[in-house]
Amino acid sequence: MADTPRLPTPPCTTVVPANEYYANANYVSRNRTIGSSSKTTSQSANDGATQEESGGVNTKYRRQRRASHDDKAFKPRRFLIDVEETQRLILEQEDTDGDFQITVNDIGPKVITLGTADSAGFNKYDIRGTYMLSNLLQELSLAQDYGRKYVVLDEARLNENPVDRLSRMIRHHFWDGLTRRIDAEGLETISNDPKNRSKNTAPRIYVPYGQNEILEYYKGVSVSKPNLRLEVEQLPREITPKYVQSINEKPGILALAMTKHLDEDGSETLKGVPFVVPGGRFNEMYGWDSYFESLGLLVDGRLELAKGMVDNFVYEIQHYGKILNANRSYYLTRTQPPFLTDMMLKVYDRLPFSLETENKQWLAVALAAAIKEYLTVWMSQPRYDPVTGLSRFYSEGIGMPPETEATHFDHVIKPFADAMGLSIEAYCKMYNEGTLTEPELDTYFKHDRAVRESGHDTTYRLDNCCADLATIDLNALLYKYEIDIAETIQTIFGDSFETPHFDCYDTLAQEKKEEKEEKTESEQEKEPEERKFVHTSEQWFERARIRQERLNRYCWNEERGMFFDYDTRLETMCTYESVTTFYAMWAGCADRDKAERMMTKALPLFEVTGGLVSGTESSRGFITLARPNRQWDFPFGWAPHQIISWIGFEKYGFMEEAKRTCYRWLYTITKAFVDFNGVVPEKFDIVNMTHKVQVEYGNVGVDFKFIPREGFGWMNASYQVGLGYMDRGLRRALGAVMEPTKVFQSRSQASLLANLNASANATVAKTEAISIKPPTTENVVGEVVIVGANNSVDQQSVSAELPLIPAELHHHPVRRHSLVEQPLDVTTRLLRPHRT
Repeated sequence: MADTPRLPTPPCTTVVPANEYYANANYVSRNRTIGSSSKTTSQSANDGATQEESGGVNTKYRRQRRASHDDKAFKPRRFLIDVEETQRLILEQEDTDGDFQITVNDIGPKVITLGTADSAGFNKYDIRGTYMLSNLLQELSLAQDYGRKYVVLDEARLNENPVDRLSRMIRHHFWDGLTRRIDAEGLETISNDPKNRSKNTAPRIYVPYGQNEILEYYKGVSVSKPNLRLEVEQLPREITPKYVQSINEKPGILALAMTKHLDEDGSETLKGVPFVVPGGRFNEMYGWDSYFESLGLLVDGRLELAKGMVDNFVYEIQHYGKILNANRSYYLTRTQPPFLTDMMLKVYDRLPFSLETENKQWLAVALAAAIKEYLTVWMSQPRYDPVTGLSRFYSEGIGMPPETEATHFDHVIKPFADAMGLSIEAYCKMYNEGTLTEPELDTYFKHDRAVRESGHDTTYRLDNCCADLATIDLNALLYKYEIDIAETIQTIFGDSFETPHFDCYDTLAQEKKEEKEEKTESEQEKEPEERKFVHTSEQWFERARIRQERLNRYCWNEERGMFFDYDTRLETMCTYESVTTFYAMWAGCADRDKAERMMTKALPLFEVTGGLVSGTESSRGFITLARPNRQWDFPFGWAPHQIISWIGFEKYGFMEEAKRTCYRWLYTITKAFVDFNGVVPEKFDIVNMTHKVQVEYGNVGVDFKFIPREGFGWMNASYQVGLGYMDRGLRRALGAVMEPTKVFQSRSQASLLANLNASANATVAKTEAISIKPPTTENVVGEVVIVGANNSVDQQSVSAELPLIPAELHHHPVRRHSLVEQPLDVTTRLLRPHRT
């Protein structure tokens, strides 16, 4: 008998990532040969292959051997698939709109027939429906990535629970697809900048002043890899808005942290510290995106990658003066919402306990950077407002933001250009060069840059006023900085932490400044050039107390039960209703009474079908051709708002609200994933339940062929973090893509009955001593039956027959905290481990 060629046998489990599933080189076959060894041929996955293609073995059976195992329930079904031919057939038959995806919008028959592996393709079974067909298309694309012409594919990978499938793809594929490094291996990818609309498109890297070793490294890369056409530039010691404007026609990537390691030859070289990018056209490390991405990375066990992102933030603060909007040259004067302290502490608490000394040293470097950012960026003018004691977004810059689309500001420039008889292009050139001035445009772009710094670009909430606003979100984040720094100094650094002295405009620094002015000239001369400042927890707790008091004074509206932004120029509280009110709960700066008011007054304003909407429709106002939708307004929902709100609700014990709003958001993602070929976009219209949005900038993450490779950074994170809030019942409902209204109607009814039974049992215990028969459930509510989530029960009629449930049963108990005492960090799946 000749050796029998064997069929590929992928692992049968569905949780195996593609690099293991399709790269498996082990083959197994149960087919038998017929005839003598010299003349025998055999059937293989490559049925029509030549002898040369199959490694010297003729692979054609004289007849097929029919298997008899396909219909046995205990044997999972597996399909024998010609990858290229099956892909061609699917697209030809099912992709009726020609977008290389199988979605609910396609009008094909939504069925394809595949042969089973055990019968060598003889027995056929139908693969039906959008979800299974799109999964098949994705699996074929993955098989092609690994050079497979034929595969044996488990049916379980085609009808896999969508929750498990998406979570697996994020964990094993999307994070890797979004990971970048700025070194010889990674430069070719990250040098690409689709936002560069200058005439000079050469790839370019800017290295901070004084980083000579890194500078020489990149110069070496430009020589060793001439195909990159890499230009290497060094930044000046002082980076001014004027300088940043001068290099707008030569944009480039900004260097980040590097580490030393040995190459293949044993020589020491540098390697870029990896980081995660948002995805799509955003091919650099962004500020607040990175925080939310790090939460997802920690859930998925990618500790080193999350730690590296903290290291890159520290590098930015040390060498660029701030955490950047992103590491491109045109972002050098702009930061983004601050999350570093929470990010570094979550990473620190997961570092190996056995390396406690090294971990503490690492944390000290990150803490010093966070303090520097807090004092020199957020507590220094123009971002700091000395009247209110609160902070504002304010990005210094000259001219128009260069990273926008070419026509983005045409509607703003046109009236001014027309008045001077110039074309828009000519006017823009003269304005950017400073040959003409226009104070009204200067004010407009001051606010526009501040909006971009806020991360909420754009929204009518911040339109033409952002640089004047002490926003609730920014000041809640800074309160969290103050509490995190205080607690870290107190519990980890023995209540004393030394940093260089940074001038700032907060109360404590002003006191120090006054003390200095009182010193004699000779005393000041004796002081060393580099002064040190010793920080204690008391100082930082006091900062937090002051900020909380001022937030309550300027931003809290008792009547409306929520926080609003405060206009420091007009000296008035704003009226735009924004979901950012819940930042106060995430940060812990809302007292218990305010948190309860927000849950009863504010939450109903923002909770819609698909999650928490950015703002209310009434605050946004009417939409017209002249006043189009803005992507951070109603009806859009974004991952950062969802995550922050869930964590805030949980901190104050509103766990059911956290689960409910979380389910709504995960349902939105899961439904799009099932209906649209695995899409995971940047944002959603969560009122009309679609990712196909007609709004500025479009929607990143929707343009792909066959299979999504990256998802979108913070959307991936929101899914992984959100699954931690799903109990078994909610996860099963999510896997069935069950509408939130039906899910929570049934859960509400079940909860009411459970509470009623508990009350009845308590009554029994109290009355047994005096022999009073307690009422049964039937006595109270009659015959109430909780049917499945797909059936409807009139909740009002049920509730009307039930007794009132005490308020304390609605939420988990939470201790009432003092003005600056932080609620416990009980974030689901992100619990801080106890360090010993």
